[in-house]
Amino acid sequence: MNPSVHLMAKPCGPACNLDCHYCFYLEKASLFPGPTVMSDEVLEAYIRTYIQGVAAPEVSFVWQGGEPLLAGIDFYRRALALQARYAGGKTITNAIQTNGLLLDETWCAFLKEGGFSLGISLDGPEEVHDAHRRDRQGQGTFVRVMAALDLVRAHGIPFNILCTVGAASVGKGAQIYEFFVSMGCHHLQFSPVVERLPDVAEAAKGYRHGTPASLSDDGPRLAPWSVPQSQYGIFLTSVFDQWVRWDVGKVFVQNFEWALGAWLGLPSTVCVFSERCGQSLVVEADGEVYACDHYVYPEFRLGSVKAMSLEALAGEEARRGFGAAKARLPRTCMACDVRFACRGECPKHRFVRTAEGEPGLNVLCEDYRIYFRHIHPAMKAMAQLVQLGKPASLVMEAFKGPLRIEL
Repeated sequence: MNPSVHLMAKPCGPACNLDCHYCFYLEKASLFPGPTVMSDEVLEAYIRTYIQGVAAPEVSFVWQGGEPLLAGIDFYRRALALQARYAGGKTITNAIQTNGLLLDETWCAFLKEGGFSLGISLDGPEEVHDAHRRDRQGQGTFVRVMAALDLVRAHGIPFNILCTVGAASVGKGAQIYEFFVSMGCHHLQFSPVVERLPDVAEAAKGYRHGTPASLSDDGPRLAPWSVPQSQYGIFLTSVFDQWVRWDVGKVFVQNFEWALGAWLGLPSTVCVFSERCGQSLVVEADGEVYACDHYVYPEFRLGSVKAMSLEALAGEEARRGFGAAKARLPRTCMACDVRFACRGECPKHRFVRTAEGEPGLNVLCEDYRIYFRHIHPAMKAMAQLVQLGKPASLVMEAFKGPLRIEL
């Protein structure tokens, strides 16, 4: 049994009711033309395998997509029943990451009763969100997502916001953060959009994104919707400057929580900042398991939940060395003063060369130097407060500044 391996589910695979410009996942439909929705056989195998394979007293199920709500309410009713059957005294939690468009009174009543939490994908104010998050007819989705949020709040369902930071977000970090705060969204995560244009061979296969399997060092070839180099770091620092003055202990930004863990010397709770990856496996609708959500390609298939235990799947990942390879960094990284917090970030983003010509540098390298160096004084102070048994929010006394932005 393995307490640290997480097995996330894609119950509908890449099926989605949106066509977001930056989505790296929609094109997987051509790679895996299997069932649209996870069968009852696979669902039971997944739930049994996952619960029995985790030694910890709590098992966290995360349902992602595509759009996982396309599986329908009855699918999740069956999932809850199977979880109860196989729980064996363990506490079971469920979280769904959704674009929100399918949420209605019936869905919300079910999710509240079933104890689900939600991750809502929302990129900021209307002009930012609708720049890239569009439906199959090319229409913006902001108004519908906001209506869904009203329903979620009315039903008292716990939720957090996943905000992707792309080209449309540049120079708007503080404004986007204040937009969320003004709406009463107090659990936030800001994730960078880093997608490459496909090379000739990839384009011939119908890909609109470069694949991790073909990482090269011939320049970033960033897709136009990606966040430009250095701008993600600037975005995070502008958000941090608002948060550290007014909202520590009131608004919970996962990016800052991860960073504080690093300053406290704790192991990272998120794969991109861990010394190794490979502990976050993903099971597709057909039951096949892959080493990472970003590496759902045939060459990274580990096996099936219908035939292998979680321990065997994790062992196959370890045998191939997928996760351990994350620790191999260029000399520039090994000498970097923020490596303890960055750890080279995600291998999917390591496709540029260092100034010395060494391959394997993360395209977000300068962004993380900007960000981690900027937050160092506050993070050091917060870490000291926590170690003294005092609330980290006391740091705000040292960082008082001008009035917060008026929207």
